[in-house]
Amino acid sequence: MKSMRKIVVIGGGDIQKKETLSIDRETMRLSGKKCPKLLFIPTASSDALGYWENIQEYFGRFLKCTTDVLFLLRDQPGILEIRKKILSSDIVYVGGGNTLKMMRLWRRLGVDRVLEEAWRKGIVMSGVSAGSICWFQFGHSDSMSFYNPKKWKYIKVRGLGFARGIHCPHYDSVTRGASRRKRFQEMIRKGGGLGIAIDNNSAIEFLDDTYRVISSKHGAGAYRVYRKGGKVVSERIKEKKILTPIAKLYE
Repeated sequence: MKSMRKIVVIGGGDIQKKETLSIDRETMRLSGKKCPKLLFIPTASSDALGYWENIQEYFGRFLKCTTDVLFLLRDQPGILEIRKKILSSDIVYVGGGNTLKMMRLWRRLGVDRVLEEAWRKGIVMSGVSAGSICWFQFGHSDSMSFYNPKKWKYIKVRGLGFARGIHCPHYDSVTRGASRRKRFQEMIRKGGGLGIAIDNNSAIEFLDDTYRVISSKHGAGAYRVYRKGGKVVSERIKEKKILTPIAKLYE
């Protein structure tokens, strides 16, 4: 029997403040386990130990998941260990940070191929910020800020392509006095394509060929962003309890 492919992409939110709690509980529900095994991949944060400690506290002690971590920079594991960790998990949760650095390392080590195998196997793919960009074809990324914090621009980074479109997390945030919304719309205006933007405290759940928007805060949402008649349209995606055919999202 073919396994259901499951992805939960989260625009942003502070797990220490439990801002994405209802979204994360839904991710756990999708695993089909009461106490799922969650694998955290912190590549984008350069394997930050503090981030891993927060994951253990939140997903482990608070939400009662069995937590494990895949360090790719600190431990430099071989492909067999990478495969074992990823393919034995119920949920893969990817943290935020430098998307460009993360994607380059994943491709070099073969992590991208193992993640695709896990996704097709029915393991729940999830994550926030860089950890939401990675599942799409492309993402609107602040990766250059990690190399030159004083002078940088948003760039388009190639992801794994499990979900179609150009993804922008933190759509309702402001960085360096400019809104992320404005910068993403400028990228779409210049390059075209369909943008899938998500506010902080909101997410899109993809189950095979269906989707739905879920939010943990009133007012937070997700949007289709595209060019029409020389202008850029930012169209809010309706939040429904029922799943919608994914063709509706990309029509």
